[in-house]
Amino acid sequence: MSNERIFNFGAGPAVLPYQVLAEAQRDLQSLPGVGMSVLEISHRSRTFGEIIESVVASIRTLAGVPDHYHVLFLQGGATQQFSMVPLNLLPPAGTADYVVTGAWAKKSVDEAGRFAAVRVAGSTEKENFTRVPESSELDLREDSSYVHVTSNNTIYGTQWRRMPAVGSVPLVVDASSDIFSRPIDISAHGLIYAGAQKNLGPAGVTLVVVRDDLVRRTNFPVTVPTMMRYSTYAESRSLQNTPPVFAIYMVGLVMKWLLTQGGLPAIAKHNECKAQKLYDAIDRTEFYRGTAQVQSRSLMNATFTLPTETLEARFLNGAADEGFVGLKGHRSVGGIRASIYNAFPENGIEALVQFMSEFERTKG
Repeated sequence: MSNERIFNFGAGPAVLPYQVLAEAQRDLQSLPGVGMSVLEISHRSRTFGEIIESVVASIRTLAGVPDHYHVLFLQGGATQQFSMVPLNLLPPAGTADYVVTGAWAKKSVDEAGRFAAVRVAGSTEKENFTRVPESSELDLREDSSYVHVTSNNTIYGTQWRRMPAVGSVPLVVDASSDIFSRPIDISAHGLIYAGAQKNLGPAGVTLVVVRDDLVRRTNFPVTVPTMMRYSTYAESRSLQNTPPVFAIYMVGLVMKWLLTQGGLPAIAKHNECKAQKLYDAIDRTEFYRGTAQVQSRSLMNATFTLPTETLEARFLNGAADEGFVGLKGHRSVGGIRASIYNAFPENGIEALVQFMSEFERTKG
């Protein structure tokens, strides 16, 4: 098998910056000045204490995180946050508004409903999740404990270009598949969470950025297990138990890489350029058809179909032969999905566009 890198269009775990992989490879055997692998260091050591503090500082710099927000590292993925959010922020007698724009948003509603009352304040399910709703379409209540939104929907290829206006109610966002892909106003959010495996680093760690008053909101701690409280992680600096040391270290390398690229404004322009090249190829003729409505198209996951499933199978086989992997759409919807997160290279888009043109010429 060739050692040459191929183009990974997978939805996650996703492509990482080559520079990050090269640095991690060096530190895998021995961290400079430490004499042991980054996989071997104790989470209680001074070395890891400096690593995690550096990662937090990089995130604060990159995203402009205010001082009254905590930067936490948890486990359990975004799926565990479906439970932690209501456990911490939704009193038994309270209610929360959820906006349903895809499969993962639906799962978050189902999980929150185990603990208290939730309302679906907006949904595009009747339109097969081909778009996200406008703010004016949402039925939000001023007495809600929070409003929950999924910023990017990987399965359906849709994305909120701007977060909805929610007034004084805390906005809680599952940003797992587009976090730090563009500038973000942290102060407009109450809580943001994201699994790392798409834009932040490898699988195994979950980032939570949460406002201090929400950390202290949990007023029914007897019913919330210790390791399910945000306050536990805030008070221990994410060191209550053994954290995913290597994954956090990798997130730190990715944050430094983003800063060297020019930060979030620069990476946003890069992502917009990549996505535009791909969507232009999809829209050039009617051979390829985008599945998301244009105004809701994701910059992270481009979803499209071909005229027949037979052609889609041939497309995927031909793409694999050319070194393009991870293009098969989610099993629930089929079609083609190209995930082009922050670290996906522009020359990979150009190569795919060329393949698409040739495939249409010979098979269309």
